[in-house]
Amino acid sequence: MEPGGLGRVLSDLLQPDNALIQQATAQLREAFRHPEVLPQLCQLLAGAPDPQIRQLAAVLLRRRLTKHWRKLNPEEQDRLKSLVLGALQQEAEHQVSVALAQLAALLLRHQGLERWPQLLQLIQQGVRGPDPHHRQISLLVLSSALESDPEAFAPHYSALLRLFHSALGQRGQPGALYYSLRGLAAMAAGLGSDHLNLTRSLVPKIISAVRQLIPVNEVHASEAMEVFDELMESEVSVIVQHLSDVVGFCLEVASNRALGDALRVKALSTLSFLIKLRGKAVLKQRLLPPVLDALFPILSAEPPPGQLDAEDQEGEDEGDEAQTPKHVAAQVIDMLALHLPPEKLFPQLMPHLEPALRSPQPYERKAGLMVVAVLAEGCGDHIRTRHLQALLGVICRSLADESLVVRSAALFALGQFSENLQPDITAYAGEVLPLLLSYLEGVELARGGHLAKAYYALENFVESLGAGIEPFLPVLMEQTLGTLRGPGGPRPKELAISALGAIASAAQRAMGPYLPPVLEQLRRFLPPAAPPEQRPLQCQAVETLGVLVRALGRAALGPLAEESCQLGLGLAEGQDDPDLRRCTYSLFAALSCAMGDELAPHLPRVTTLLLYSLKSTEGLVPPAGDTSSFLLFEDEEEEAEVEGEEDLDGEDDEEEEEELFGLSVESAYVDEKEDACAALGEIAANASVAFLPYLESCVPEVFQLLEFPHPGVRKAAYEALGQFCIALHRICERDPSEPHATALQRLLGLALPAMARAVHRERERLVAMAVLEALGAVLTACRQEALRSPGRLAELCGALRAVLERKTACQDDGLDEEDEEDEEQAEYDSMLLEYAGEGIPALATAAGGDAFAPYFAGFLPLLLNKMKPSCSAAERSFAVGTLAETLGGLGWATAPFVPRLLPPFLAAARDADPEVRSNGVFALGVLAEHGGEALLPHYPKVLALLAGGSAQEPSARVRDNVCGAVARMVLSQPQALPLSQVFPALLRSLPLTEDFEENKTVFRCIGFLYEKAPQQVLQQVGEVVRASSTVLGTDRLPADAQVSLLSLLRHLSAHCPTEFQAALLALPPDAGARISGALGSA
Repeated sequence: MEPGGLGRVLSDLLQPDNALIQQATAQLREAFRHPEVLPQLCQLLAGAPDPQIRQLAAVLLRRRLTKHWRKLNPEEQDRLKSLVLGALQQEAEHQVSVALAQLAALLLRHQGLERWPQLLQLIQQGVRGPDPHHRQISLLVLSSALESDPEAFAPHYSALLRLFHSALGQRGQPGALYYSLRGLAAMAAGLGSDHLNLTRSLVPKIISAVRQLIPVNEVHASEAMEVFDELMESEVSVIVQHLSDVVGFCLEVASNRALGDALRVKALSTLSFLIKLRGKAVLKQRLLPPVLDALFPILSAEPPPGQLDAEDQEGEDEGDEAQTPKHVAAQVIDMLALHLPPEKLFPQLMPHLEPALRSPQPYERKAGLMVVAVLAEGCGDHIRTRHLQALLGVICRSLADESLVVRSAALFALGQFSENLQPDITAYAGEVLPLLLSYLEGVELARGGHLAKAYYALENFVESLGAGIEPFLPVLMEQTLGTLRGPGGPRPKELAISALGAIASAAQRAMGPYLPPVLEQLRRFLPPAAPPEQRPLQCQAVETLGVLVRALGRAALGPLAEESCQLGLGLAEGQDDPDLRRCTYSLFAALSCAMGDELAPHLPRVTTLLLYSLKSTEGLVPPAGDTSSFLLFEDEEEEAEVEGEEDLDGEDDEEEEEELFGLSVESAYVDEKEDACAALGEIAANASVAFLPYLESCVPEVFQLLEFPHPGVRKAAYEALGQFCIALHRICERDPSEPHATALQRLLGLALPAMARAVHRERERLVAMAVLEALGAVLTACRQEALRSPGRLAELCGALRAVLERKTACQDDGLDEEDEEDEEQAEYDSMLLEYAGEGIPALATAAGGDAFAPYFAGFLPLLLNKMKPSCSAAERSFAVGTLAETLGGLGWATAPFVPRLLPPFLAAARDADPEVRSNGVFALGVLAEHGGEALLPHYPKVLALLAGGSAQEPSARVRDNVCGAVARMVLSQPQALPLSQVFPALLRSLPLTEDFEENKTVFRCIGFLYEKAPQQVLQQVGEVVRASSTVLGTDRLPADAQVSLLSLLRHLSAHCPTEFQAALLALPPDAGARISGALGSA
């Protein structure tokens, strides 16, 4: 084809005529089969009079050369590089220049700077030269090259920073400023300490440059603000020194209602990200007051007359509204709650919040309720202990507000409280549930968005009620089944089906009587042939079916289990819908809980589906504005390779990987991957040996997702990896063999180092918490098997210690160590420490006392440091609880640590906070149990504290722990105690009323005394029988302890029949009958 002919083809592609485009596409595919197409495209690139043809030629060249660059000989490569440089210097049309710059960036990625120094010369000359147009083109090329391959420029970063200093100082050149900021953002991740001063001094110029862009092009200004996010994430602390200026600028933009929503949203998003990464610095620099001063007017702004805020509008897709400044301002408050200590946030927040909640203006009341709602997650403990009753009262009263927007916000707040303030909020079920049900009855079915918020509040409230839901079950079922049976569109029915799942989750077996009518309704929406408009209903019905399967168990399900499995397989295999597949995966996971290894016949199909979703690249979306994917010509690449142009050096795979960089993934596909991961882990744990043949193919796929860009998928992958380890360990226990043991060590060798690395490197706290939880579960299950590899114990201890020392990536708040004086921290930061703390006892148990003692010595000062009076009650409780639990794993190796542990344990047992006191008393008991003779000299002091405190102790849990501690002292050193006084006092303190786990220790103590000092027990037969009657045949005493207790009672009835019968007669009739019946059947 002649150049003129190719030019006509490209011209036809640009016409608004589908037939012409299809014809031109076929012609272009044919042209690409011939080698002369490249020089023809080059001619068009340099000489076509139509700029659209020049632009399209550059795009097609870039697309072609992505995979075929190395097929050009060196002379052809050099000619092409010269052509591109010449075209860049001559081109006057901006869009063509953009396409040329992207083509130049591709060539540079192939060649490297050392083989194309002319490009760097062009950039340097253009930036320093007098011509503004050449300066803009040079910076465009530089930013494109940096975005394509920033590492290629790493040796030149200092020179580039100086170059950007110069470029950002130019006024009246918005294009040059824009491309400078994009280039700087692209290289931010690679900046190191050598560049710190240069980069810090750039920040004022960056702010000035964005400010200049705003009146010229808000879209460019918004994109340029990405540089703040990139610099905040870089390894060097650049922003903190200019934090006040950056925060002030973001608030200035966000508060300007004359600007477009997109730019204001970007400013607020930058502020939110800054708080997430540098929250402590915001506090330290006293920036919280101006932030709150600016946010509340944004939150309470009224929409234009005759309009509503997006979340208050009614429509089919009420969950899909675009972000607005008001939404993102609420997210900033949420971020403050998640990342600042509540003790610092609330005193600054309440002077804004209280007037808003009392305001005569409905949008100010709405703003107050939105703030209350988003505080619930990050400040849950603080609200539970200090504000729950007052704030819940405000929310409930707001459900009767005259303004619909206020009522809607109150429903959202109630849903957030219900989700995040369990179990405390369930105490208000008697007031809240009737209010919600009455409210639901009055909502018009046509108000889908408002109805969704009402159901959201109802679901979250009932889900954690547990057995407390039973009095409300009839009215709840009448409401939800009535909605399903009655008229109305699909949305109300979808919400009712979802509510059924929440009700079933709480009710568990009590849901049994309602199963037939529920199934009757669900079956209406489950058929595979359901019309597309019923797909959301179908997905929700599958999800609720899974919840029912979990709640009712195998026995209650009968043939429904097999029917549900076939249904799920049919839907997943027959419909190409990520949401539907995701729901079926949850169903398969639920079925594995109910069916166990009975799921085996279906595992080939189930695992095929799950692995498909893990491997799938469906839903990958290129970054906005990327024109590289000329998908029209994708087939041409494949056809060329079929005809013999196969890649000989493996370059294609490398290029494809590089092209994936920067892609985002549509949320439905992310959710599908996350649920597929979760389902695989759960099925592995429940199907046991039946899953073993599939483990080898599943592990690599899950392992690859540990680096997935979305945190939810990473979290699910780590959890699944942990479950794989636990499942394989169980198989080793059930069927010991050398191959199984080898497979377990290989898997642990993969999983545990990955978890240790993630603890150090993971930036998302929720993912880090999931990793720590999975690690603890693996250690608890696998014990010494997890630590067979040399160095593994040190590696895992190092990871946990890093959390306690606040040295992990997700704890980096940008402050120097000397600035970390404040003991208070955000609740989520405390939770992270607690997850790490739970791993320490698991490690001690797995390693054994002698091996773990040196590491315990390293943990000890870190934990004792958190028991200081200046620390919060939560921290003191965490530290003493962690130490106490760890002593169980240390065993007799505890003795050398007694002098360091006893004083803080005694102080904790006297603490003003009941939870700390409870843990302190428990710790003293465990210290007595494992401290041996090292604690003997201190027995009188410990006993006096326990006895004195118990008499006046208001907390039932503390009193229960006193019983447990005394029992442990008896078990350890009975000769050191006045048993004739201690033992009767212990029996009189029974039954335990809150901490039933201590029953096992107490009754083990009674059995122990009967063996070692039987007279002590025989003198107290009546009290022993009375205490036993409160636990025998209940779930308050484990099964093995029940057996031991029955044996003791049998001995007592044989040795002291008269006293024993008298004791039985003194009991309430049902208790006496329970003991007699147990003894008779034993």
